[in-house]
Amino acid sequence: MTIREAAAMLGAEILQDEFEDLPLTGAYTSDLLSDVMANAKEGGALITIQAHKNTIAVATLVSISLVIICNNRPVQDNDMLETAKDEGIAVIRTKENQFTVSGKLYAAIKT
Repeated sequence: MTIREAAAMLGAEILQDEFEDLPLTGAYTSDLLSDVMANAKEGGALITIQAHKNTIAVATLVSISLVIICNNRPVQDNDMLETAKDEGIAVIRTKENQFTVSGKLYAAIKT
């Protein structure tokens, strides 16, 4: 499943669309960015409610391809999306909660 396929499957809004449409290798769900740095895997998605520039900094460190903002959280500042654009990281937003998004992505990626 590619990033754009994941966004469509989740019915998510693409907030930052300048990225390579890579296949997702997995996903990690966390709001604690130090936990993401320690445990997320390269080429995956980050499922979170953290909608600020530091989220993109952590995604860059781990080589995450996609940040999924849940619960329709607003992006706190335009810097997040500008940094994501500079790094080629996709950012999408969904009204669904982290549990639901995690389950849907797990089922779609594992099949």
